[in-house]
Parts: sequence; C-alpha cells; structure tokens
Amino acid sequence: MVLIREILQQMVNGLALGSIYALIALGYTMVYGIIMLINFAHGEILMLGAFYGYFILTWLGVSPLTLVIAFVVSMVLSAITGVIVERLFYKPLRNMPRINSLITAIGVSLFLQNGARVLPALGPNPRPFPTIDAKSHFIGGVGISDIQIMIIVISILLMFLLTWIVDHTKPGKAMRAVSYDQDASALMGISVNRTISITFAIGSALAAAAGILYALAYPQIDPYMGVMPGLKAFVAAVLGGIGSIPGAMIGGLVMGLAETFTKGFINSQLADAVVFGLLIVILLIKPTGIMGKNIKEKV
Repeated sequence: MVLIREILQQMVNGLALGSIYALIALGYTMVYGIIMLINFAHGEILMLGAFYGYFILTWLGVSPLTLVIAFVVSMVLSAITGVIVERLFYKPLRNMPRINSLITAIGVSLFLQNGARVLPALGPNPRPFPTIDAKSHFIGGVGISDIQIMIIVISILLMFLLTWIVDHTKPGKAMRAVSYDQDASALMGISVNRTISITFAIGSALAAAAGILYALAYPQIDPYMGVMPGLKAFVAAVLGGIGSIPGAMIGGLVMGLAETFTKGFINSQLADAVVFGLLIVILLIKPTGIMGKNIKEKV
C-alpha cells in the first residue's frame, strides 16, 4: 500500500514537471517542423519570460489577478523577443547550410545568457521568485499542491489552444503548409516569412508560460535557469519525434515521469543521467522518436 501511494505521488510530481517540459518542447518542435532548425536559444527565451514575470509580480505583488497579468504580459514580450531573434539572427542564414544556423543558435543562446548576466536590471546573482502560498491537498494519502494543479491546468489549456490554432485557424493552416513545402506555399500566396515569425512568436510565448510555471515551482531565477530545462525539453522533443506536436507533448510527459521516478526510487543524482540516457536509447532504437515518421529523401 505504501509502495502504491509512493508510485502515485511520483506520478503526480512527474505529470507536473512533464507538463512544463512539454510546453518548452512544443517550441523546439514547431520551429524544427517549419525551418528544420534546432533553436538552442529557446531555453533563454524561457529565462527571459521568467524575468518578465518576476518584474511584473515584484511591481504589482502576487495575487490571482497579477499572476494572470504576469502570464499575459510575459508571453507577449517573449513572443516579440522571439520574433526579433528570428529576424536578426536566423533569417539572414535561411538559405545557407543548416550547420550555420545550428552554430548561430548556440551563439545566440550564449549571447542571451551572458547579456542577461551583465545587465544591471538582471545581474548574475540568483533572485527569489515571488510565489503564492501553496497548500497541499491529499487524496488517499497522495498530495498535490496548488502550484502543481496550476501547472497541469495551464499547460493543458495552452496545449489545447495551440492544437486549435494549428488545426482551425488561417495562420495554423499556413504553418502546416510551410512545413510541407515552402516554395509551393509561396506560390499559393502564403507569406513564408510571416508564417515563420508567427511560429517563433507562438513557441516563445509557450516558453514564457513555462518559465513562469517553472519559477513558481522552483522559486529562484537567474540568467542560466533556462539551460537545463531547455536541454531536457529538447530531449523530450526528440523522444516524441521532433517536428510532431503530439510527440512533443508525449515526450515531455515521459521525461517528467522518468525524472521523478528516478529521483523517488533510484537516486536523485542519477536523474539527469537517466534523462539524457533516454535520448541515446531512443536514437538507437527509433531515431524518428515515438510519433516521428521516416521520411525518404531524394538523392
């Protein structure tokens, strides 16, 4: 009975953590699906989103209303930041070899980290993130906190919203068309540049929401806070099948559960090793990921 309760507790913890990874992974997979770029600066957008939320909550105080304001403003500012990054750094390299964009993404990541580090308003030192007084609720001995409920509910809502945008709106249809064939989409009158910018904006907004949720769960922020969640979300995107939106959601949840079960039943120091070991295993067994499809390239 104790073992079952502990398993259920780790499942709750894993779903909350995995929901955050899934939100971040969606940004990776959307950008890769459109322009075949692994945007390694995505974790830094998460960091900036958390800092936007920090300044709003520090200024207005913490309440349900100010949390909503923090989410909305942070997501809008991060969307603008994501579009600026795409236009400045990635667009000029779009017709060059893919390795150029990949190296640039790593450079942008380091630039944003160290830029935030030297900015007086941000600085290198960790800061406590304003958070709510979370109560825990127990069902059959299994606890779930208010913050965990908030993380799971907001993540599910944002995933449904993204799915609706992609499936039922004009920009979503344009995104799907561009992901299949950019040249044909342009011939059909679709603005490829605007569609790519919209993709970056949506992915960055989701990363900002994930950044605030992550900071609420682990209330400390600093310029390097996006590195590890960003890498794990990238693994989640590959695990689920990079380029697949449902795959990113599944991969994120699998990652969260794998991490919490390792911490709960094996050793907390092995959690990162297990998580990144999953990446190696999936690349060996099924390189396209859980939901990925084999695509034959013409020579």
